[in-house]
Amino acid sequence: MSHREIRVELGARSYPIWIGPGLLTQSALWRSSIGGRHVLIVSNSTVAPLYLQTVIAGLQTLSWDSLILPDGETHKTLDNAGLVLAKLAGIKASRDATVIALGGGVIGDLAGFAASCYMRGIAFVQMPTTLLAQVDSSVGGKTGVNLPAGKNLVGAFHQPRAVVIDTDTLATLPEREYRAGLAEVVKYGALGDADFFAWLEQNADALIARDAAAMTHAIATSCAHKAAIVARDEHELGERALLNLGHTFGHALETATGYATLLHGEAVAIGMLLAAQLSTQLGRAPAADAKRLAVLLQRLGLPINIPPGIAAETLFAHMQLDKKNISGRLRLILWRGIGHAEIVADVTSTEVMQTLNNATEAVHH
Repeated sequence: MSHREIRVELGARSYPIWIGPGLLTQSALWRSSIGGRHVLIVSNSTVAPLYLQTVIAGLQTLSWDSLILPDGETHKTLDNAGLVLAKLAGIKASRDATVIALGGGVIGDLAGFAASCYMRGIAFVQMPTTLLAQVDSSVGGKTGVNLPAGKNLVGAFHQPRAVVIDTDTLATLPEREYRAGLAEVVKYGALGDADFFAWLEQNADALIARDAAAMTHAIATSCAHKAAIVARDEHELGERALLNLGHTFGHALETATGYATLLHGEAVAIGMLLAAQLSTQLGRAPAADAKRLAVLLQRLGLPINIPPGIAAETLFAHMQLDKKNISGRLRLILWRGIGHAEIVADVTSTEVMQTLNNATEAVHH
């Protein structure tokens, strides 16, 4: 089966996203994205045993080394980014070296951030192995690490040279991780493509069954949406913020639960529904669309309720530290209904608290 190519158009820094089965083994395709002699492959303890040797085999004559980090969001730290930098210095990597990020979103964000810092920026290639990373974090050049105070508070915009999406890697993805990735797929329909949202409703069963054609279509459509938005607004000065639909609520949920209870995609699923409910409450969107969103998320096996034991006040406090806020005012991504997200800067704390209170009360009853 052949692969699909989507391009992120950024002038001299444009790059391809390749999508298809078996792409990690097709080094003839991706080796051209690696400039110099030195390659550092950054992966984690879950992914490396599965795919590291395949990537190494594709490097042939290049000089390579690898760094294997522990798996999980709690390891997306400055300390671990420092380990990547130290490793690059240790192998005497020069400015034409390339970092390959082989893993999920944590590895992609962290390795990309280290690449952006080493010698003020060296090349990196994304090889995402989770659905979440394939449809979202690997595309668009957002890199970063977390601080104890919150997610992604340290980072840089640093575009990859290429994104290699081998759909075969999804076969080894645990069920829960796979479903969490589907939340970001739903997001693209919810924020800007009502037809794609309807397609997801019609093909939910095929997606859950990991049907190859359905997965490839969902990934390619998601990447095409992201690529187009990034090309128009690389540094999130405007429209790119729409990609954060559900994320202000979602990041607050992740922080409140210490990154231990909810996967990122699960938090985004709950967050999108909260954003939809707030939109309905403000009279911006029909309640029926929030209901359709809830039904689709549940069909895909995603949570839609705030976990018990989390107070509305706690979530609101975390939301106030969100990067999208400007001068202390909450900026939220809400919608007019399916396919029509918008940036709303004038939501009051009272209105947000009402939605959070309604949602937390619903859990307790």
